[in-house]
Amino acid sequence: MDRLLIAATHRSSGKTTVSLGLVAALAGRGVAVAPFKKGPDYIDPMWLALAAGRPCHNLDPYLMTPAAIRRCFADGARGAELALVEGNLGLYDGMSLDGRDCNAALAKQLRAPVLLVLDARGTTRGVAPLLLGYQAFDRDLRIAGVILNRVGGARHEARLRAVIEAHTDLAVLGAVAEDPRLGMVERHLGLVPCAEVDDARARIATIGRIVGAQVDLDRVRALAASAPPVRWPTPRQARAAADLRIGIARDRAFGFYYPDDLAALRAAGAELVPFDTLHDRELPPVDALIIGGGFPETCLDALEANRTMRTSIRDAIVGGLPTYAECGGLMYLARSIRWQGKCAEMVGAIPGDVVMHARAVGRGYVHLRETAAMPWPGGSDALVRAHEFHHSSLESVDPAVRYAWRIERGHGIDGENDGLVVHNLLASYAHLRSIGGTGWAARFVRFVRAQRQRQPVDRPAARMAA
Repeated sequence: MDRLLIAATHRSSGKTTVSLGLVAALAGRGVAVAPFKKGPDYIDPMWLALAAGRPCHNLDPYLMTPAAIRRCFADGARGAELALVEGNLGLYDGMSLDGRDCNAALAKQLRAPVLLVLDARGTTRGVAPLLLGYQAFDRDLRIAGVILNRVGGARHEARLRAVIEAHTDLAVLGAVAEDPRLGMVERHLGLVPCAEVDDARARIATIGRIVGAQVDLDRVRALAASAPPVRWPTPRQARAAADLRIGIARDRAFGFYYPDDLAALRAAGAELVPFDTLHDRELPPVDALIIGGGFPETCLDALEANRTMRTSIRDAIVGGLPTYAECGGLMYLARSIRWQGKCAEMVGAIPGDVVMHARAVGRGYVHLRETAAMPWPGGSDALVRAHEFHHSSLESVDPAVRYAWRIERGHGIDGENDGLVVHNLLASYAHLRSIGGTGWAARFVRFVRAQRQRQPVDRPAARMAA
């Protein structure tokens, strides 16, 4: 598998734009590109997946074991000609002081050459000691090339190339000029998901053309092809035949799902049935619900206006339908959401109200310890690692509610608890990774199956039709 990791000296260097442009440009040439993103992220992978025409998988050394990373990479890259991993933060940045979870460590684990994106604004000769330092910091890491980004013009580019050639052994594979057309739409939580951008495909095509014209794509492919051979895990066995239907919210408001989690749900025997909280009038016939993360606050009017869907979901949850909600899903299931002076009525299955804040309430990795209130079978005392990123808080919560997790690191719902349990609903601010050791997908499916065996099948849509 040809592969490379795109990194940068620091965050906000334009690494995401360059990565997106490379994927789009290579895919435009007919190359089958498997995109990956390092770390916990949903939005960058959405854009990369749209550019590549195939799912983008996350590789997270903090949440995943080396074996899980290898498995995820092998599964995500299968059938592709080239795998491109977009890093996060800077090349050597991470949680651990020893660097075990940084981009450089991931590149060494995958034995992938590193293509370094260098923000060239305001610098010329100073790039030489910077690059030499990055090479010297870890001699076991192969930094194989550089892409100059935000170059000020032809003279600036020529000077940078001359300095790098004179003082380093690094090849410059391209120079991307400062260009307003390369800007990405952002708001309070970073990039806007491509599902909310009407001209997302056109933007990707433009970025692909600009980056592809200023980067030597043949040399990029040659660099990826120089990665040494690695023996990857063998393909997984065929998934179990589906005996359950799980409704999953997939629309403009909700769409934060990891592809490997969806695959784990299917492997456990679930058929995933998408529904639209904004436009569908009621739930489809299902045995359970999953409402993942997203930005319900940006769709308040449409969510509130779809009263029949909100009623359908509330009746289903009160009636005992197994449901799992993360972050944005938790917000939607609350009584209301207050944002920018507006308060909108939501589902009302959770006895609490959501308030949006200007600053992040919970951000980063979380450590959870399971309590006796956890409804899903197969629990343990092991520490659960997950991540959170929310600007909202759940307030005026009924003090009688139970929580599936105690917080040991992070914020969760109230700084001490997360995983609110009501009826057969588990709702949390934490985002889980099944491949990260929680096994949440298989546990949830077992819970759904057990609940169905206890009660006659009475799917929501069928009940309403009656």
